[in-house]
Amino acid sequence: MAKTTFRPLHDRVVVKRIDAEAKTKGGIIIPDNAKEKPSEGQVVAVGPGGRDESGKLIPMDLKVGNRVLFGKWSGTEVKLDGEDLLIMKESDILGVLG
Repeated sequence: MAKTTFRPLHDRVVVKRIDAEAKTKGGIIIPDNAKEKPSEGQVVAVGPGGRDESGKLIPMDLKVGNRVLFGKWSGTEVKLDGEDLLIMKESDILGVLG
């Protein structure tokens, strides 16, 4: 089966969640049903950028491979090629890690 190619439009990015640790620093194991969805992810695709009022393209600050933090309720969850991904606007991303 061929892998789907997906290119986000405008100022949208596709993010893959990075799973949180299953143990606390003290060694306590957290069960799956008690874990919150992680708000950290890796950018897997980036759109070309938004446009200002005059129609000029505003390039994106993000690039593929960036580790980012985003809000708890940010983005739209989608499943592509069996992989859970988030599509969100660049403005929904709070910052880049590392």
